[in-house]
Amino acid sequence: QVQLVESGGGLVQAGGSLRLSCAGSGRTFSRDPMGWFRQAPGKEREFVAVISWSGGSIYYGDSAKGRFTISRDNAKNTVYLQMNSLKPEDTAVYYCAADPEGNYRDYEAYAYWGQGTQVTVSS
Repeated sequence: QVQLVESGGGLVQAGGSLRLSCAGSGRTFSRDPMGWFRQAPGKEREFVAVISWSGGSIYYGDSAKGRFTISRDNAKNTVYLQMNSLKPEDTAVYYCAADPEGNYRDYEAYAYWGQGTQVTVSS
């Protein structure tokens, strides 16, 4: 059974930091781009960041630029999202995804998804 499992979400005050992890199992993702999306209540799923299989190419959504950092450890089949200077508007369920075909900013391009982890930023 192929799975992506996120962890590291929680409640943090504005200005604080969190580090999300997403561990894959059931297959290796070491040759796949992996990404992070988020979805706030009543809003569409939003692209946050994507990283190529080698880590050599990284792209961020506008909301993440300058504050979030995506990284991966292929030996652990895991992708990370370090989030700094968090704002209340970052409150959302954060999802990791893998193996996109086509536009990596489009959530429909991804073949595999985690169940999500809640991030809540208080003001």
